[in-house]
Amino acid sequence: MIVRLPGLLDTYTGGQREHEVEGETVADALAALDERFPGIRFRLIDEHERVRTHIRIFVGPDSIEDLATAVPKGQEVFVIGALSGG
Repeated sequence: MIVRLPGLLDTYTGGQREHEVEGETVADALAALDERFPGIRFRLIDEHERVRTHIRIFVGPDSIEDLATAVPKGQEVFVIGALSGG
């Protein structure tokens, strides 16, 4: 599957934003990314195994919260950093 990451994670990935990884679920994808780029998963998932509040993860067009969400063949995983401010 392909995982697309936002620019806010460029310091972890050397500026690479598109990654091909093996797996069947979002959790598999994040584990594969963390093997390649140690510490990146913690920037996305908190200590309670929840997506951090400033991050959104999509499988295709659908926003997900459950890391066990399956990624169908041909779908991509998108990680988006939420904007905040006032």
